[in-house]
Amino acid sequence: MATDAAKRNEMRRALLSVINTLHDSQKAFAEIGDHLKDAAIKKYFLAESLKRAQFRGDLEEVLHQNGVHDITESGTAVGALNRVWGDLKAKLGGGDHTLLATAEQGEDTVKEAYEDALRQELPLPIRQILAEQQAHVLDSHTYVKGQRDVAVTK
Repeated sequence: MATDAAKRNEMRRALLSVINTLHDSQKAFAEIGDHLKDAAIKKYFLAESLKRAQFRGDLEEVLHQNGVHDITESGTAVGALNRVWGDLKAKLGGGDHTLLATAEQGEDTVKEAYEDALRQELPLPIRQILAEQQAHVLDSHTYVKGQRDVAVTK
């Protein structure tokens, strides 16, 4: 049986992974949103960026409540590369479809981060927070994918 310290470390690792992925996601939604031409989708992306910041804050609060205070969010190397790639696509004239495809790939990464975290042995209240956030992320993924598919026909 795992010790309390081992369980806390497992929780810390799982939540920090999601937090760093959300950091990437927040930045990506803001940056891609700035380049989108469709006003409604742009508005959605900017709102979603704020939602990801809220999710990060919620998870950071959970860590603080559980005695983890050394939270350094830096995002991930993959996330940084994806944002640079998306920015390059935008500057080279990639339209909304190209940007939405990039965002959809990023959403795949966020989905995986939540799936990985929920595979860990975490206390029920933390699992509930993650599951609620994951449900929103899945809805967002569906929306982004749908908008990407619609943008092909435009």
